[in-house]
Amino acid sequence: MMNILVTGANGQLGNEMRLLSQHSIDRYIFTDVVNVEGVETTILDITDMEAIRKLVSEEQVNVIVNCAAYTNVDKAESDEALCELLNAKAPENLALAMKEVGGLLVHVSTDYVFGGDPYNTPCREEQKGTPTGVYGLTKLHGEENIINSGVDYLIFRTAWLYSEYGRNFVKTMLKLTEEKPLVKVVFDQVGTPTYAYDLAQTIVTAIDDYRQEALENASSCFTYSKAGIYHYSNEGVCSWYDFTKMIAEFSGHTACDIQPCHSNEFPSPVNRPAFSVLDKTKVKETFGLLVPYWTDSLKKCLANLGQMKHEH
Repeated sequence: MMNILVTGANGQLGNEMRLLSQHSIDRYIFTDVVNVEGVETTILDITDMEAIRKLVSEEQVNVIVNCAAYTNVDKAESDEALCELLNAKAPENLALAMKEVGGLLVHVSTDYVFGGDPYNTPCREEQKGTPTGVYGLTKLHGEENIINSGVDYLIFRTAWLYSEYGRNFVKTMLKLTEEKPLVKVVFDQVGTPTYAYDLAQTIVTAIDDYRQEALENASSCFTYSKAGIYHYSNEGVCSWYDFTKMIAEFSGHTACDIQPCHSNEFPSPVNRPAFSVLDKTKVKETFGLLVPYWTDSLKKCLANLGQMKHEH
């Protein structure tokens, strides 16, 4: 059994980790900066190095899963210092704390570390980061800080994350296609949606693998053989327009007219990646994963959201 500390536990991915932890042999400690009614949360500020060290020592933490980040892409442009603190400095703190106890840091990064170079083939892990905005740049700094710390790490870059929890594209479009007669959605940005539950399962699979390897190498100076950067999203490719069409179709919102439009019709302070499909060969081969197709996972999430609606 290992002690696993999850940061940002009240966000999309953190909430899916909470669900999975119920069936785990490991002990989970869920942390965030604020309490949410109905769920147990340990308050932890990951910009405070001493607070991290103290909790890691008290709870004898073996693995940290960092689900915390500054994720408001547009706002990041005018909030660079805070963005750098949460996306670059805080992961470095977590990395150093795990390095000190010989543990593992699992960190979630983003397709936004790419985007500056035009390309039309799926991005691979070793590709050079070319972020176009503050968010992507600070997330890239975070990756670099983790790698430079010397800790055993797994960095999962993901994209277009959605879930039953918090604010996300699926929930927004569910509402709009139900309420509005016409919705315009960009068709010139292409990527792959990722159901946060699938990503959480992948993280748990990797942690299980780490535990197994740690058991087999009971020496104190064990280094995880599969440490590194991995790409994870669901399978397939679509535009935001196609994504919206499926959300509406699967939820029976057929009265809404969904029209494709160009990105420049929605002015934004950030130039978003036009093609951010992630190549998942490495993660599938390393951990023996079967990655669900994006529409199959979308159906599951929508079914859960429908169920939640009926329960309330």
